[in-house]
Amino acid sequence: MHVLSVSSLKGGVGKTTVTLGLASAAFARGVRTLVVDLDPQSDVSTGMDISVAGRLNIADVLANPKEKVVRQAITTSGWAKVHPGTIDVLIGSPSAINFDGPHPSVRDVWKLEEALATIESEYDLVLIDCAPSLNALTRTAWAASDRVIVVTEPGLFSVAAADRALRAIEEIRRGLSPRLQPLGVVVNRVRPQSIEHQFRIKELRDMFGPLVLNPQLPERTSLQQAQGAAKPLHVWPGDSAQELAADFDALLDRIVRTGRIPVEGDAPSA
Repeated sequence: MHVLSVSSLKGGVGKTTVTLGLASAAFARGVRTLVVDLDPQSDVSTGMDISVAGRLNIADVLANPKEKVVRQAITTSGWAKVHPGTIDVLIGSPSAINFDGPHPSVRDVWKLEEALATIESEYDLVLIDCAPSLNALTRTAWAASDRVIVVTEPGLFSVAAADRALRAIEEIRRGLSPRLQPLGVVVNRVRPQSIEHQFRIKELRDMFGPLVLNPQLPERTSLQQAQGAAKPLHVWPGDSAQELAADFDALLDRIVRTGRIPVEGDAPSA
């Protein structure tokens, strides 16, 4: 099971949108996928069309990471109605904010790792939608992860936040979790005609070199539309959606290669 955190230390750069796009690509490819909604805003849970009635959630898991609790906090995404495959969600909750203090204990930091270990044989890929900060929730996610993908956009403050995130990943790799590595930086919401955007992308490449992943993701309304309808991007109609789906497929290829994730073949795309 390969665990990938999707992170940003700045809100509003489309971190959750990237998580949903990668989840859609993995589901279309037939990769057994679990999405962990660790952001207290819980937008991934909404975007993946889940029913939370009568279920536990991530806050319960962080309080007690035993297998029985973990299983009660996981539900099948409504996306599973689109075509066969495994696409589950560990349900998010605003109560997760109670676990996001600035100085977590070592015991607390490893709770998500402990929880995921109980279901390790059931998934090929775990995507963690992280909180947009470097407090306990993000550290907990990174301790449970093999790789981190840092989401940014081509703006001055976002570039600085990406730099902080990569430095923090290195700090956690050295001090807490030697297996942790950055997968790279995904540049989101790019307007190719914007001179400012091109300048910032060059700045990112100068700073981070090959860690800046291709392709960059263009600004598209189709992804917001699919999210709003709680549907996977890969079944959303229109050329714009399909072009963006191909970009997420390319990013997933990188994840599959890096994590040596078994891919049985493409699922039908409905």
